[in-house]
Amino acid sequence: MRDKSGLRRRALAAYAAPALPMAALYLPVYVFLAQYWSGTMGVSVGVIGAVFIAVRLLDAITDPVMGWLSDRVTIGGLRRKPWLLLALPGIGVAVWALLVPPNGAGIVWFAGFLVLLTISWTMYLTPYFAWGAELTGDYAERARVTVWRETAGLLGTVCAMLLYGTAEAGTGLQRIALLVMIGLPVLTLIALRAPEGAVRPAPGREALWRVLRTDPVFGRLLLAYLLNGAANALPATLFLFFVEFRLGDAAAGGPLLIAYFGAAMLGAPLWIWAGKRFDKHRVWCLAMLYACAIFAAAFTLGPGDVTGFAVICVLSGLALGADLSLPPAMQADVVDVDTLRSGVARTGAFFALWSVATKASVAVAGGVALIVLEWQGFSAQGSNAQGALIWLAGLYALAPVALKLAAVALMWRYPLGREVATANRARIEG
Repeated sequence: MRDKSGLRRRALAAYAAPALPMAALYLPVYVFLAQYWSGTMGVSVGVIGAVFIAVRLLDAITDPVMGWLSDRVTIGGLRRKPWLLLALPGIGVAVWALLVPPNGAGIVWFAGFLVLLTISWTMYLTPYFAWGAELTGDYAERARVTVWRETAGLLGTVCAMLLYGTAEAGTGLQRIALLVMIGLPVLTLIALRAPEGAVRPAPGREALWRVLRTDPVFGRLLLAYLLNGAANALPATLFLFFVEFRLGDAAAGGPLLIAYFGAAMLGAPLWIWAGKRFDKHRVWCLAMLYACAIFAAAFTLGPGDVTGFAVICVLSGLALGADLSLPPAMQADVVDVDTLRSGVARTGAFFALWSVATKASVAVAGGVALIVLEWQGFSAQGSNAQGALIWLAGLYALAPVALKLAAVALMWRYPLGREVATANRARIEG
């Protein structure tokens, strides 16, 4: 239900709930798996990186297909909710196989179940994000929806870290697997209580790829989103390696991640406030510039500098909420532009495209970083030469800064601000 002040908190909480276990799953896949499968399971770091890149090529097919299905196929009069239920079995099986593998499992096991997880993940998240974009047409309310969802996700990340704790890696991953396998079905059922947007099953008149090619607003946001996603993927993939081999304190990894994501949760109210009062693209740019200024200092750290790195984690974590919440709210504004052109809301197709960009940037950036580290002689199972550790620090701290600065250059003069987006929505509803 809605009231004059916007979406009711009960509806927002219901919709946001599944983001908790989905984020708890995201953390081990993109932070812990490379270290666990290379260190404990004995698979080459470079091979793992290549598998991540190869699986992302599959997303280029499955994500657009899922977006098309979510926009056009209705089940019981609903476009988004049924797909979430259909995705649950595949997610559960794949999570257990990857996080709690049997002795002797190798690269074939890893690659096969990563493919299953990727397909099931796409089936869940593409309609889930499209659903969130359709909960409201208000410029400021869209930021509120995404902040609620991403705050739930940050809570899930912190929960995953607490479960992982200081336990042996296999035990920690098993705890996270149980959280996802139990929590995701329960919270998905709760989410079904939130409303769905109006059904518009007719196809658009203009092919989506042509829109992206001819309209600068679409392409600019997509490219900036990809660059920033790659910037965030590098430290996510290399975090535990950086703490263990650059700072020399493997045990500090868990508490430092908790500090980082805990700070992101504390910063969430700031982004709700800023998204209501200023243009979302300008707030996002300022958050990225702030993150760059803080994060570059990580390159100067060395053995024993855990306290200094903890300060960097907290200060940079405050900016994470902007990365997570503002771009999806801006994407919903872009969908309105296409709705005016095509006559229908192709929300699922657009969010499928952004999903491809997100997962491709994460996997390609992380995969390439792992391959480069292997070329430089880095090993997750032994000591490393100083040159390999400098490459590790550069990929972790400096490369993300360069990528974020490129994203800021694209978005600073972004033309789809509050006034234009509000006028577009008025034309759609009028």
